[in-house]
Formats: sequence, structure tokens, C-alpha cells
Amino acid sequence: MADTAAEESGKDVKQLVGNIDVQTHKFVVPKKEISLPEHIPKWERSEAYRDLMGFILTMNEAVKGKKIRGDYHVSETVKKLIALLDKINFWIDEIPPIDQPQRFGNKAFRQWFGRLKENAESIIQETLDQKYHRAIPEISVYLVEGFGNDTRIDYGTGHELSFAAFLCCLYKIGIFKEEDAQAVLLKVFERYLQVMRKLQLTYRMEPAGSHGVWSLDDHHFLPFIWGSSQLIDHPRIQPKSFVKPEIFEHFAIDYMFLGCIKFINSVKTGPFAEHSNQLWNVSGVSDWGKVNTGLIKMYQAEVLAKYPVIQHFVFGSLLTSNPAS
Repeated sequence: MADTAAEESGKDVKQLVGNIDVQTHKFVVPKKEISLPEHIPKWERSEAYRDLMGFILTMNEAVKGKKIRGDYHVSETVKKLIALLDKINFWIDEIPPIDQPQRFGNKAFRQWFGRLKENAESIIQETLDQKYHRAIPEISVYLVEGFGNDTRIDYGTGHELSFAAFLCCLYKIGIFKEEDAQAVLLKVFERYLQVMRKLQLTYRMEPAGSHGVWSLDDHHFLPFIWGSSQLIDHPRIQPKSFVKPEIFEHFAIDYMFLGCIKFINSVKTGPFAEHSNQLWNVSGVSDWGKVNTGLIKMYQAEVLAKYPVIQHFVFGSLLTSNPAS
């Protein structure tokens, strides 16, 4: 079923590339529209849901069997987005954590996040050609939302989804082309993960939700989907071996999934089966194709269908709450 969905949604995303006339389109500042659990079916029938699943599944197909350090097209736009992420990463060094009695949720994050909010539109302007600047008030909201919540000083799958929405919007307005797909994940999203890990460690960010209940680790889900696709048909690495230090230490640099496992093991102590039980269960699946299909279904059920996650999603003119045709 997931394979069929990938094919259908993949076509949708190809049709989205450059489908918006940026000069005439009426952009809006996105806003929340899911205010009750009963609104979840409206979300699941929306154009936004269809387009985001299309993006997730098409990216999933694009990186199948591909290494992070592999050979693929890297456009100037991708390089500029990396530079944008490098800039906000540098701000972490400029805003060190403060001394405070509580262990988690360092309040210096609010200063960092304030700088991101204040500068988001200008740093995107530096990144995109002028003809795309009309879209910035809309797409910048997804970028900012992609780095956590400054009130709770937390981060989870809803914020991760927002960054995916930012990338999806860049496809919709024609900034990314079809040939950018591998670099969008293996360069841009991978750099985003590195920035998020630094934020989580520096400011001791809490997992959003009930201890990251809507994720495979405390914070993330999507890199496990896309990372498992990278490992499909790998001649050496099988699901049962990703928990071995000699595997995740050596191969983390090339495979997103193993980068996540390496990070988890660097911040958690004790038996892996205890601190990361859901991932331990994944290691019992026979092959990466089944892992990938299972994670996609799990993501739809345990993230996209959960009101505590989706209540924070914002809808604009690019990702609308209108019923998908």
C-alpha cells in the first residue's frame, strides 16, 4: 500500500515543481486551523496533507540506496541554504547557555530563537533570487517553526514537520527542481539535523509531547524513514546490525539512520533496548525495505494522525486546509 501511495504522491510532487506563478500568486501568513481533535479528519483530507506526504514519499524514493557523500547534483540554491543553516548554527556559539538552577530548558534558547524570528525573512532574502521574495512572509513561518518552541524550550516531530513543509514550499514555488531531490535531503536536511542536535545539546531542549512519545527517539522521526531508504539493498548493513557500535560509528557519516543511532548513543546511557525500545524493535525486522514501509505507516499513524502534534501546524496559500481533489 505504501509503495502505491509513493507512486501516486510522487507524481503529485513532480506536478508541484514550479506550479506557482510567484509574481501573481497571493501569499498569506500561515495560521493554525486545527483546534479540536475532531479536526484531524479535515487535516488528513487536506491539500497540505497530500502535498506533504507526496514530498516525504518522493524524497524517500530519491535517496534509496544513496550515500550522503555520494555523487549527485548540488545546485547553487542548495549551497545557499546550507550557508543559511551555517549562519543560524553560528548564532548558537554567540549565545551560550546561561547558568540556571533547572537542568533542562536553558533560557538562552529564547534569545537564540528571538534572533531567528527577527532575522528569518532577511536571511531567506539573501538566499533566494529577488523574484521569489514575495513568498518570504509565508515560507519564513515554516522555517522558524522548524526549530522548536521558545516558550516551552522543546522540540519534536511537529517542528520537524514544519521544516519539511518549508522544503516542500520551496518546491512548490519553483526554487527546487526535480534534480535537486537527493541534495535537498542529503545536504540540506542533513545539515538541519546537525544544527538541531547542537541546539538540543546546548540548550538542553525538552522533547515535545510526553517524552517524545510521537517519535522513534526523543525528537525525530523523518530521518529514520529517509535513512532506512538509503540503506535498502545495502550489501553489508542489515537492520539487525545498526545497533552495533562498529556499524553506526563507521557508517554514520554516509547514512542518516546511522547518524541518528550514533547521536542517541552519545547522549543516552544503559542498554539500547531499554532507552530506545521502539528502535530496538526495528532491528528485528528482516530487511530495510520492510523497515521503510513500516516506518511510513507508523509516521502516518503516530505523528500525522496525532492531535497534540498537528494542532500546531499552520496553513497558508501553499499548504492549504482545502480538501484535496
